[in-house]
Amino acid sequence: MSPETIKTILTLISGLCWTLVYIEGIRIGIRDRSYAIPFYALALNLAWELLHAYFGFRTKVDLQTIINAVWFLFDVGILYTYFKHGRKYFPAHLARWFLPWSILGLFTAFAVQYAFVREFGTFAGGAYAAFLQNLLMSVLFITMLVRRGSTEGQNLTIAVSKWLGTLAPTIALGWIGGPKPFILTVGMLCSVFDLIYIWMLSRASDFIAPRTGS
Repeated sequence: MSPETIKTILTLISGLCWTLVYIEGIRIGIRDRSYAIPFYALALNLAWELLHAYFGFRTKVDLQTIINAVWFLFDVGILYTYFKHGRKYFPAHLARWFLPWSILGLFTAFAVQYAFVREFGTFAGGAYAAFLQNLLMSVLFITMLVRRGSTEGQNLTIAVSKWLGTLAPTIALGWIGGPKPFILTVGMLCSVFDLIYIWMLSRASDFIAPRTGS
């Protein structure tokens, strides 16, 4: 099997796993009246997916471009659940700032993602940004679980799919064709925090109040 074929398979695995994360995130966000992806990671994801889908359709439409467009559409659904239910996680005495703060967060995410592309180019900038925001998400999932004190808006399907969806491109971009230290390092750190989060969710009843409902 050629390296390009392996890369294509890993790209498909990543695409399917992350699509499952987003679909499940929308489902349990609606069910739990919550949101399933930490906001700052969600903002960076939205900006990355929109920019790289746009650049892809302008230049060369490949498998990853189509996946980026699909991810963006599902992430818009998760953003809806954030604006619908996220205010309750905001400090009550600052509730009036929830909307402007969120808009500022989205604007900042787009500015950062565009700066990555301008500085490093579309492919390298996209890869570096993607792995860094993925590491941020891995850490923020753990923070979200602890701060909420429940598994509201979270489950193992999202946690495991997120881990596998990140591990696949870590191998594809960080190892195949020669080791790339930055991607390998950040990608493996993502796995470390993802596995910690999976372990915490699987033992959630040991240290937080269990969530009721199905």
